[in-house]
Amino acid sequence: MEPTTYTYKTVEHCALHADVYRLSTTPTPSAALVWLHGGALIYGSRKNIRLWQLARYLDAGYTVIAVDYRLAPESKLPAIITDLRDALQWVREQGPGRFGIDPTRLAVVGHSAGGYLTLMAGCCVTPQPQALVALYGYGDIVGDWYSKPDPFYCQQPLVTEAESGRQQPGPVISEPYPGRGKDKFYLYCRQQGLWPQEVGGRDPVADPAFFAPYCPVQQVTPDYPPTLLLHGDHDTDVPYAQSVLMDAALARQQVPHELLTIPAGEHGFDGNPDAPAAQAALAQVLHFWAEHCPAA
Repeated sequence: MEPTTYTYKTVEHCALHADVYRLSTTPTPSAALVWLHGGALIYGSRKNIRLWQLARYLDAGYTVIAVDYRLAPESKLPAIITDLRDALQWVREQGPGRFGIDPTRLAVVGHSAGGYLTLMAGCCVTPQPQALVALYGYGDIVGDWYSKPDPFYCQQPLVTEAESGRQQPGPVISEPYPGRGKDKFYLYCRQQGLWPQEVGGRDPVADPAFFAPYCPVQQVTPDYPPTLLLHGDHDTDVPYAQSVLMDAALARQQVPHELLTIPAGEHGFDGNPDAPAAQAALAQVLHFWAEHCPAA
């Protein structure tokens, strides 16, 4: 299905886009699902939405809006979070007239770094979304897993700073482009424990207070939106412990939530639509949407 593409904002000559998917049979007004892509906040695109999952969301009666945001390291974390806020505000303000959504029924779903942004939406977006679904996301961006050399990634051939493209400044972007020169940048960050500095723009050891507002696990309040966490316990990219920590933070504040653990699940466990675990997970997601943000 081809989307209708809008530009929801332009910053420094960088256009940020939203792809809107809606079936002709979708009731008006419908609930909206804002979809956030992964890629460590460094790579990825709104075009990476899994088509089999998109089809299920649409068949359930939702309007799906896949949005871009500025990418690191050319843009830092505060700018990325500003784009998150602006994207959801645009959907609420423009969605009813342009593509027939009910702005009071808006939920957010994301994978990996998109899962992180989904969790951030629960504590930095006003009004809050009605529900959140984070697949293999994370709530603590300054834990050892991101701020120290990662044992799993250090098993791979070490990337030099020159190979990483760290010193090659580029334009502000919302989608990677051929020849960007940072194909190994994420691997370099994980091997050196530099992701918080490169994406946040600050040193988490020297300036921990800067990162606190960007760690959802520290920002959960009793009015945080209902949340579904999905994570494989064999994830070698984003540790399963990240969802366990978020689950505990939500429980302490008595926020309606669920943690669905995928036994032996790896990062991106939902990539194969024929996998029983992926099908079961999506069924759980649709049940969660129906309970907390019904389509119609």
